[in-house]
Amino acid sequence: MSAAVSRFPRPTAATSEYLGPADVSAVFAHEVLVTLPDGEVARAELAFALPYAPAIGDTLLVIGRGAKHYAIGVIRGSGQTDLSFQGNVQLRAVSGTLSLAGDEGVEIRGRKLDVFTGALQMVAREVRQTFESMCQNVTSLLRVHAGESQTLVDKGTYTQAKSASLLTDETVTINGREVHIG
Repeated sequence: MSAAVSRFPRPTAATSEYLGPADVSAVFAHEVLVTLPDGEVARAELAFALPYAPAIGDTLLVIGRGAKHYAIGVIRGSGQTDLSFQGNVQLRAVSGTLSLAGDEGVEIRGRKLDVFTGALQMVAREVRQTFESMCQNVTSLLRVHAGESQTLVDKGTYTQAKSASLLTDETVTINGREVHIG
Protein backbone atom coordinates (compact mmCIF):
# COMPACT_ATOMS: atom_id res chain seq x y z
CA MET A 1 0.00 0.00 0.00
CA SER A 2 1.49 3.30 -0.97
CA ALA A 3 0.67 6.58 0.70
CA ALA A 4 0.11 9.68 -1.37
CA VAL A 5 2.16 12.63 -0.25
CA SER A 6 1.05 16.14 -1.08
CA ARG A 7 3.80 18.56 -1.81
CA PHE A 8 3.34 22.25 -1.34
CA PRO A 9 5.90 24.64 -2.74
CA ARG A 10 8.04 26.16 -0.05
CA PRO A 11 8.44 29.90 -0.20
CA THR A 12 11.79 30.99 -1.46
CA ALA A 13 13.67 34.03 -0.29
CA ALA A 14 12.34 35.92 -3.34
CA THR A 15 8.71 35.22 -2.34
CA SER A 16 7.71 37.64 0.38
CA GLU A 17 4.69 36.98 2.53
CA TYR A 18 2.65 39.63 4.31
CA LEU A 19 -0.24 39.72 6.78
CA GLY A 20 -1.07 43.05 8.37
CA PRO A 21 -2.44 46.55 7.92
CA ALA A 22 -2.31 48.52 4.69
CA ASP A 23 -3.65 51.98 3.88
CA VAL A 24 -5.93 52.46 0.86
CA SER A 25 -4.65 55.04 -1.63
CA ALA A 26 -6.90 54.25 -4.63
CA VAL A 27 -10.15 52.34 -5.13
CA PHE A 28 -11.16 50.35 -8.21
CA ALA A 29 -14.14 48.08 -8.96
CA HIS A 30 -12.77 44.84 -7.45
CA GLU A 31 -9.42 45.88 -6.03
CA VAL A 32 -7.63 48.64 -4.17
CA LEU A 33 -4.20 50.16 -4.26
CA VAL A 34 -2.66 49.90 -0.78
CA THR A 35 0.50 51.09 0.88
CA LEU A 36 2.13 48.55 3.19
CA PRO A 37 3.99 49.68 6.34
CA ASP A 38 7.38 49.32 4.59
CA GLY A 39 6.22 51.79 1.90
CA GLU A 40 5.61 49.13 -0.78
CA VAL A 41 2.55 49.85 -2.93
CA ALA A 42 0.50 46.83 -3.97
CA ARG A 43 -2.75 46.01 -5.71
CA ALA A 44 -5.03 44.01 -3.41
CA GLU A 45 -8.06 42.09 -4.63
CA LEU A 46 -11.15 42.52 -2.43
CA ALA A 47 -11.90 39.29 -0.54
CA PHE A 48 -14.15 40.45 2.32
CA ALA A 49 -16.68 38.19 4.01
CA LEU A 50 -19.24 41.03 3.78
CA PRO A 51 -19.79 43.36 0.81
CA TYR A 52 -17.70 46.37 1.91
CA ALA A 53 -16.78 49.20 -0.47
CA PRO A 54 -13.46 50.65 0.78
CA ALA A 55 -12.69 54.36 0.73
CA ILE A 56 -9.39 56.18 0.33
CA GLY A 57 -7.75 56.44 3.74
CA ASP A 58 -9.18 53.15 5.08
CA THR A 59 -6.82 50.76 6.83
CA LEU A 60 -7.42 47.19 5.65
CA LEU A 61 -6.12 43.82 6.76
CA VAL A 62 -4.11 42.55 3.79
CA ILE A 63 -2.60 39.14 3.15
CA GLY A 64 -0.16 38.53 0.35
CA ARG A 65 2.51 36.34 -1.15
CA GLY A 66 4.79 37.70 -3.80
CA ALA A 67 2.87 40.04 -6.08
CA LYS A 68 -0.61 38.67 -5.13
CA HIS A 69 -2.38 40.52 -2.30
CA TYR A 70 -5.91 40.23 -0.94
CA ALA A 71 -7.85 42.61 1.33
CA ILE A 72 -9.54 40.28 3.83
CA GLY A 73 -10.70 42.64 6.58
CA VAL A 74 -11.30 46.22 7.67
CA ILE A 75 -9.25 47.62 10.55
CA ARG A 76 -10.46 51.25 10.24
CA GLY A 77 -12.95 52.13 7.56
CA SER A 78 -15.16 54.93 6.32
CA GLY A 79 -16.50 53.11 3.26
CA GLN A 80 -19.90 51.49 2.93
CA THR A 81 -21.25 48.03 3.66
CA ASP A 82 -24.30 47.23 1.55
CA LEU A 83 -26.40 44.21 2.49
CA SER A 84 -28.93 43.52 -0.26
CA PHE A 85 -31.31 40.56 -0.35
CA GLN A 86 -33.84 39.25 -2.83
CA GLY A 87 -37.40 38.75 -1.57
CA ASN A 88 -38.69 39.32 1.95
CA VAL A 89 -36.24 39.68 4.85
CA GLN A 90 -36.98 39.35 8.55
CA LEU A 91 -34.62 40.74 11.19
CA ARG A 92 -35.69 39.63 14.64
CA ALA A 93 -34.49 39.43 18.23
CA VAL A 94 -36.46 36.41 19.50
CA SER A 95 -35.96 36.78 23.24
CA GLY A 96 -34.53 40.28 23.50
CA THR A 97 -34.56 43.80 22.12
CA LEU A 98 -33.60 44.71 18.57
CA SER A 99 -31.59 47.91 18.60
CA LEU A 100 -30.59 49.89 15.51
CA ALA A 101 -28.12 52.72 16.01
CA GLY A 102 -26.07 55.00 13.81
CA ASP A 103 -23.57 57.51 15.16
CA GLU A 104 -24.60 59.96 12.42
CA GLY A 105 -28.28 58.93 12.18
CA VAL A 106 -30.69 56.21 11.09
CA GLU A 107 -32.78 56.39 7.90
CA ILE A 108 -35.75 54.21 6.95
CA ARG A 109 -36.88 54.35 3.33
CA GLY A 110 -39.63 52.45 1.59
CA ARG A 111 -42.81 52.83 -0.35
CA LYS A 112 -44.77 52.02 2.82
CA LEU A 113 -43.95 51.83 6.54
CA ASP A 114 -46.19 49.99 8.99
CA VAL A 115 -45.55 50.09 12.75
CA PHE A 116 -47.49 47.69 15.00
CA THR A 117 -46.89 47.96 18.74
CA GLY A 118 -48.61 48.02 22.10
CA ALA A 119 -46.93 51.30 23.08
CA LEU A 120 -45.01 53.91 21.10
CA GLN A 121 -42.67 56.33 22.85
CA MET A 122 -40.68 58.98 21.04
CA VAL A 123 -38.15 61.23 22.75
CA ALA A 124 -36.46 63.95 20.71
CA ARG A 125 -35.09 67.44 21.15
CA GLU A 126 -36.85 68.56 17.96
CA VAL A 127 -39.40 66.97 15.62
CA ARG A 128 -40.27 68.15 12.11
CA GLN A 129 -42.95 66.46 10.05
CA THR A 130 -43.92 67.19 6.46
CA PHE A 131 -46.94 65.54 4.89
CA GLU A 132 -49.01 66.08 1.78
CA SER A 133 -52.04 64.94 3.76
CA MET A 134 -52.44 63.69 7.35
CA CYS A 135 -55.29 61.98 9.14
CA GLN A 136 -55.25 60.98 12.81
CA ASN A 137 -57.87 58.79 14.47
CA VAL A 138 -57.79 58.70 18.27
CA THR A 139 -60.54 56.60 19.86
CA SER A 140 -60.03 57.84 23.44
CA LEU A 141 -58.18 60.96 24.60
CA LEU A 142 -55.89 63.25 22.57
CA ARG A 143 -53.88 65.44 24.92
CA VAL A 144 -51.29 68.03 23.96
CA HIS A 145 -49.27 69.76 26.68
CA ALA A 146 -47.07 72.56 25.36
CA GLY A 147 -45.25 75.61 26.65
CA GLU A 148 -46.79 77.54 23.76
CA SER A 149 -48.87 76.54 20.75
CA GLN A 150 -49.19 78.12 17.33
CA THR A 151 -51.29 76.87 14.43
CA LEU A 152 -51.00 78.51 10.99
CA VAL A 153 -53.52 77.55 8.31
CA ASP A 154 -53.13 78.96 4.76
CA LYS A 155 -56.80 78.53 3.80
CA GLY A 156 -59.74 77.68 6.07
CA THR A 157 -60.01 75.83 9.37
CA TYR A 158 -62.97 73.99 10.82
CA THR A 159 -63.48 72.56 14.31
CA GLN A 160 -66.52 70.49 15.27
CA ALA A 161 -67.26 69.11 18.72
CA LYS A 162 -70.24 68.04 20.83
CA SER A 163 -69.17 70.66 23.36
CA ALA A 164 -66.19 73.03 23.62
CA SER A 165 -64.64 75.21 26.26
CA LEU A 166 -62.02 77.92 25.96
CA LEU A 167 -60.55 78.82 29.33
CA THR A 168 -57.84 81.46 29.82
CA ASP A 169 -56.37 83.24 32.82
CA GLU A 170 -55.96 86.42 30.83
CA THR A 171 -57.14 87.89 27.50
CA VAL A 172 -59.01 86.20 24.63
CA THR A 173 -58.76 88.04 21.33
CA ILE A 174 -60.90 87.38 18.25
CA ASN A 175 -59.87 89.47 15.29
CA GLY A 176 -61.72 89.28 11.98
CA ARG A 177 -63.73 91.42 9.58
CA GLU A 178 -66.87 89.60 10.69
CA VAL A 179 -67.64 87.48 13.73
CA HIS A 180 -70.79 85.33 13.58
CA ILE A 181 -72.05 83.80 16.82
CA GLY A 182 -75.04 81.48 16.92
